[in-house]
Amino acid sequence: MNCQITIYNYESPCGELVVGSFGDRLCICDWTHSQKHEANRRRLVSLLRADFAEGLTPVIERTAEQLDEYFAGVRRDFDVPLLFVGTEFQKKVWETLLTIPYGHTVSYGEMARLIGMSKAVRAVAAAIGANALSIIAPCHRVTGSNGALTGYAGGLEAKRFLLELEQELSTPIP
Repeated sequence: MNCQITIYNYESPCGELVVGSFGDRLCICDWTHSQKHEANRRRLVSLLRADFAEGLTPVIERTAEQLDEYFAGVRRDFDVPLLFVGTEFQKKVWETLLTIPYGHTVSYGEMARLIGMSKAVRAVAAAIGANALSIIAPCHRVTGSNGALTGYAGGLEAKRFLLELEQELSTPIP
């Protein structure tokens, strides 16, 4: 392997994230203490045929700046170039996460309907659980069918923190 995924640890108000780029695109923004973190790392190494190395790149610096702005309440959307690394189904789910508006939530069932596979709720939930671009691809905006907070790689406290941050700062839609 001679390709490299450059990574940097980012300390957010609700936990540590590893932020990483491959080439000129962000490929990981993942909670370091998550149960899925090692699986996400292995998937990236395998599919990108790359190794991890600590450092900074323009994409990582831009992501860190945008995360700072998000947590300060002055940014609602991220505009860093993304590289989703997974199956075609996972990529479809992760790209659909990008369509959930700031300050809003959808259920796993609604996500399944959004991708045109209403009976694939469990598969959608599994794909969301494997999302390596937390916050950027906002999986924290997906809840149980009754609106309950359910599994989140950063933990339920981080999920609650992110949703409350967005709800406090979102303006009502007329």
